[in-house]
Amino acid sequence: MNDLYSNLIHQTFDFPQESFEVKDDELYFNDINLMHIIKQYGTPLRISYLPKISSQIQKAKRLFNVAMAKVDYKGKYVYCYCTKSSHFSFVLDEVLKNDVHIETSSAFDLQIIKEQFQKNALNKDTYIICNGYKRQLYKQNICDLINEGFNVIPVLDHLNEVDFYKKNTKAEKINLGIRISTEEEPSFIFYTSRLGIRSSEIMKLYHEKIKPHSKFKLKLLHFFINTGIKDTIYYWTELNKCLNIYKELKAICPELDSLNIGGGMPIRTSLSFDYDYEYMIEEIVAQVKVFCVQNEITEPNIFTEFGSYTVGESGATLYSIVDQKKQNDRETWYFIDSSFITTLPDTWGINQRFILLAINNWDKPYGPVNLGGMTCDSMDYYNTEAHTNQVFLPEIDQNSKQPQYIGFFHTGAYQEALSGYGGTQHCLIPAPKHVIVDRLEDGTITTRLFSEEQLSGPMLTILGYNQTQEAPLNAVIEIESPEMVKTEKLASV
Repeated sequence: MNDLYSNLIHQTFDFPQESFEVKDDELYFNDINLMHIIKQYGTPLRISYLPKISSQIQKAKRLFNVAMAKVDYKGKYVYCYCTKSSHFSFVLDEVLKNDVHIETSSAFDLQIIKEQFQKNALNKDTYIICNGYKRQLYKQNICDLINEGFNVIPVLDHLNEVDFYKKNTKAEKINLGIRISTEEEPSFIFYTSRLGIRSSEIMKLYHEKIKPHSKFKLKLLHFFINTGIKDTIYYWTELNKCLNIYKELKAICPELDSLNIGGGMPIRTSLSFDYDYEYMIEEIVAQVKVFCVQNEITEPNIFTEFGSYTVGESGATLYSIVDQKKQNDRETWYFIDSSFITTLPDTWGINQRFILLAINNWDKPYGPVNLGGMTCDSMDYYNTEAHTNQVFLPEIDQNSKQPQYIGFFHTGAYQEALSGYGGTQHCLIPAPKHVIVDRLEDGTITTRLFSEEQLSGPMLTILGYNQTQEAPLNAVIEIESPEMVKTEKLASV
């Protein structure tokens, strides 16, 4: 029979491929028998496969170093992990095994840096690249780390940001970066990124607020575009603009020695994914090299801030099909035992596609289906894949004792953070179990439960229920605003 699900996958894609293979009609992910995991932990289920994080880092390091060697590049490559893609301790633990550096985007990020330092996962020589718009607490935490001797580089995102560091740091030398506000892709709704300093103001910023103060050293120029690293005229044009600004600054600021090209390295979101990492990295390095040779300047160190690339392909989200409906002559609905809004918010928020595969029943006929979540929200569905405008899955045998299981793969970046991990969920659908999968040196696969499926008690407590004792009104108000307390007391007299 040619209408079997296994035939569909083999005829559509080059399969098996990296991370995916089928044995006895069951799917393996990074050589992990997913049916064994499901039998042990049930569904819905998140999986984090830690070795994939290290392999991604080492792959990028290797490609950049080879590219640099090919053109005799004088600068160094510095891999930074973008923490906002996943803040979990087990992710940072795995990341920091690979001699890398850290990029942050918020005040609380820096508390994580201190935690990792306390457990000797990083040292004070580790680069801490601090990006984003910075409220006072973030800037204060940056100053605290600088004063404690950490290798922090605040990347200026606002013209007045540097004033705070001048007043609140004691160090004799503070390295700074500047983020360029790039032009957005023509299809974008804005002309210019809201982040960074516009190019016409960068020289003024340097002359008026950095150069006059001996403790400030401009070390890094930051460049990033929302579309990520793609082989397009738009990307190469923006990179060239950045290099020209680097040249202008380098002429008056000899200590400038690093170029940060940000993140944006794509991950596989389909089995038909086609991206030449080697070519893109070699082209970036070569273009920077040629520009520097032509303009007689030393090649800068190249920093990257890979987030999704680092952790995305380590994740998987598994579901059971708990019911099916035929709503008309054309549409069949399969219902998962969770919610896409709860577990995969990017699927409905930005129409993100992930690799979707059946976990079992590869020897069964297949058909087109729509996938629905458990909420009553009209957007809680998944009905297309990256390579086609439909979803195909094995047909469900009503007499089968085993449910149909499906998996979404490479879901390890952003989904937990966006869905509010450990908090309240849409329609109070509980967050699923979370299992960490690792591999010992001898190849043995290990699993451990990181988090149970959410219970109602903690969620209701967050919402203000299950309060054993209500705090006095005046006491609550006093914390927020003493003036309001005074007014309240006068009103009651």
